Amino acid sequence: MNVTGCAEIVRLLLDKGADVNAQGGHYGNSLQAALHGGHTEIAKLLLVKGADVNAQGGYYGNPLQVMLHVRGHAEDARLLLDKGADVSAQGGVYHNALQAASHGGHAEIARLLLDGGADVNAQGGYYGNAVHAASHRGHAEIVRLLLDKGADVNAQDGYYGNALQAASYRDHAEIVRLLVDKGTNVNAQDGMYGNALQAALHGGYVEIARLLNYQISLGWGCRSEYTGWRTWQCIACCIT
Repeated sequence: MNVTGCAEIVRLLLDKGADVNAQGGHYGNSLQAALHGGHTEIAKLLLVKGADVNAQGGYYGNPLQVMLHVRGHAEDARLLLDKGADVSAQGGVYHNALQAASHGGHAEIARLLLDGGADVNAQGGYYGNAVHAASHRGHAEIVRLLLDKGADVNAQDGYYGNALQAASYRDHAEIVRLLVDKGTNVNAQDGMYGNALQAALHGGYVEIARLLNYQISLGWGCRSEYTGWRTWQCIACCIT
């Protein structure tokens, strides 16, 4: 069945009294389900019929986040924002829309959200914050945007602890250099691997390990609260 046919069925159900804001299921509500399927015209119909653009629930948390996860089209974002979508709403796997946009590499939408008042340093979710998510996924343009908008280069939260460790773990050398140039703490302790150097060494990323080791050599050496002074991995890097 084509999208037009689906829209007619949705219209029929609504005309027969279906609750446009009924909650439940994986997507939480009908608007999120329509957006997840990429059915913008059905989403528009639901909004005309009174769908709550900020309804919470489901895996993605709210309609804005589900749209960002699936499509990331700026026109869809504008549709939701024009209908009053809360740019700071929290919940779901990405915790907020800016983190979802940063994870997905949607730079234009990230700008829209920031211009609309999104908190560049909002904490929560798997990655902890937007710059952490963008760094992990290798979206250098978004990392620059977030930092230019005041993102805390040393913010600690999320699975990898901080943006530098996330970028180091995924071998994103450009982002590592960018974060270092912005003054990130190369010795920050937290996250899955303890620090950025050990994250890079875990993946065998020699270029990043050497870059981090050089930065560490300007300070006071490499230390992990999990493994103590100069683990054998650190020593191996220091003498290469």
